[in-house]
Amino acid sequence: MVVLGTWNLENLFRPGEASGPTSEEAYRGKLAGLAATINGATPDVLGVQEVGSPQALGDLVELLHGDWHVALSEHFDAHRTIRVGVLSRHPIDVVQDVADLPERLAPVHTDDDLTKVTTKMGRGALAVQVELVTGEAITVVVVHLKSKLVTYPAPPGKKRFSPRDEGERARYSAYALNRRAAEAVTVRALADDLLDGQGIARPLVVLGDLNDEPQAATTQVLLGPPGSEIGTAGERRPDAGDAWRLWNLAPLIRDVERYSRIYRGRQELIDHILVSRTLLDRVSQVRVIVDRTLPSITDNPTERRNARDSDHAPVLATLNL
Repeated sequence: MVVLGTWNLENLFRPGEASGPTSEEAYRGKLAGLAATINGATPDVLGVQEVGSPQALGDLVELLHGDWHVALSEHFDAHRTIRVGVLSRHPIDVVQDVADLPERLAPVHTDDDLTKVTTKMGRGALAVQVELVTGEAITVVVVHLKSKLVTYPAPPGKKRFSPRDEGERARYSAYALNRRAAEAVTVRALADDLLDGQGIARPLVVLGDLNDEPQAATTQVLLGPPGSEIGTAGERRPDAGDAWRLWNLAPLIRDVERYSRIYRGRQELIDHILVSRTLLDRVSQVRVIVDRTLPSITDNPTERRNARDSDHAPVLATLNL
């Protein structure tokens, strides 16, 4: 069996780094909390998000049981250097590290200044091949799509998380949504490239913080051809779309634990694991590890700069491989 998972580590920076904790004590407390959860969950492969620096991730790995292989995306926003990565007990090779939006997708506006557009994902999508002890290999793609938490224009060196009026809130929410949609299309294009119409036999896992729930349009983009989602009549009915489809494993999580973050008191599942057709029948369990009380977050992420853990819960899937 192989246990794969995804976990947003929430601003994993060293003290003194941008967005890092203000003290060594807070930092060491956070590392201990993260390590305790990972060591308790015992994943074989863990996709991680919000790695602020390679050094901070290295500090975390030192606290984990056993030997680990590590890969990090080289793509991240210059103003906030969080990136995705992979921790694996098995050897890994980087296959692709993607940031550019597809050529046919128009540049996306990011600001009221209509000259400000982007043609890149905020965080790269990292694809690695994992070599299992059985001799099998699976491809794992780790992603972190644009957040729903919005930052508004502010003077240099300042951050503003509250809008001046409802018009500004609506516009900047749209800018964030458009970016997340474009990033979802980019990840779907990467999945198409990796599957190459061979999803019935080619094992692919896409996992990460999608920053939206299972039925959101951006999340649905990643599925590929519709009509065979888990729980529908077409789930186990083979058709030509199976060569390209991804199945979101969210419906297999028990109702009582089907959330990975709490936003303003409301539980939401925004961290997901999707698999290609050849892996669907090999999924034996999907669970969320809520080993502590998750905080209820607000629209101001700086409030948790000295948090002793993550505001997300890990999502894990056990595969019979």
